[in-house]
Amino acid sequence: MIALLVPTAAQAAPGAAVPGDTVTLPVRDALAQLPVRGEDRSGYERTKFKDWADADKDGCNTRAEVLKAEAVIAPEQGAKCTLTGGEWYSPYDERYIHGPSGLDIDHLVPLAEAWDSGASTWTAKEREAYANDLGDDRALIAVSATSNRSKAGQDPATWMPPAAGYRCQYATDWIADKTRWGLSVDATEQAALGEVLDSCPDVPVTVTPAR
Repeated sequence: MIALLVPTAAQAAPGAAVPGDTVTLPVRDALAQLPVRGEDRSGYERTKFKDWADADKDGCNTRAEVLKAEAVIAPEQGAKCTLTGGEWYSPYDERYIHGPSGLDIDHLVPLAEAWDSGASTWTAKEREAYANDLGDDRALIAVSATSNRSKAGQDPATWMPPAAGYRCQYATDWIADKTRWGLSVDATEQAALGEVLDSCPDVPVTVTPAR
């Protein structure tokens, strides 16, 4: 979401915002306000993030909800929210994917990276909320399985989308997602994001903190 607002005092410090507040500021300022810390992956296990929940109990889990929301041609929905047919656009590698089987739902900031950046101290419920974040459409994205598995748990210092034209959006959304969840960056990640943003408009981003 892009909006042009004059930041209030609360908006000037995203880390101090209360969940449910709205924070809007230029993306370069948002990057500058992310805390810079070293990262430690010790203790990480994917099972510590319970993903693909069915929070609204409608029979469709988080993966299915994202697929339905992001389809460019809607799939057919059968029993137990089984999806068939449909078409999706994978912005990471500029590919159209027919049928859901060729897609992964990418956590924009991977679960392992979130763990490194602060989620290791969260409760199990907070990690589940992160893994199933449907409250911000930047958090989860349907992409080709090939591109998602190439990315794995990497941050922008070691992986950026192959589609060069998408990198400004990717860096901006990464910063927004880390701001939303109060996550830190490490020094090499911060430098890599800054290098990408040097070639991008300094767009304002709007974030609703989740915790």
